Amino acid sequence: MTRTMSALALALMLAGAPALAQNAVPAEPVGPKLPADVRALLLKEMNAIEAATQDIMNALVRGRSDVVAEKAQAIHDSFILKQEMTEADRKALAEAAPKAFVDRDRAFHALTGDLAEAARTGDAERQRALFGEVVEACAACHERYATNRFPAFAE
Repeated sequence: MTRTMSALALALMLAGAPALAQNAVPAEPVGPKLPADVRALLLKEMNAIEAATQDIMNALVRGRSDVVAEKAQAIHDSFILKQEMTEADRKALAEAAPKAFVDRDRAFHALTGDLAEAARTGDAERQRALFGEVVEACAACHERYATNRFPAFAE
């Protein structure tokens, strides 16, 4: 089972590699520009997304659409930043993050909503395709806005 999961993860990452190569122009990392409390909220959200993404991958290889739907919807609804930020935090984020960063975040959450819907309808093929897009979206954003945390993208 571990080999199957590893093979699926590798296939999904490789499927997104050509698209990532086209967008390989890193921007200045966003995290270091943020106040510590806002950065902590961003990291909290990223850690929750990472955990849910792992759960989704495990559910996909087991045919558990119910779990995919639950976890994808949780990511879609996870706007920790939006829910827990003060007005001052919002202003600091707006000053530190370019509009393209915010647009990517919105598109990412919409994509996970689509994944949740595909899972609720039991469309396994669409679930796998959308999960590949989710992985690609994560890597593309990290490559563009988080090279300080993921230096391999800067090489």
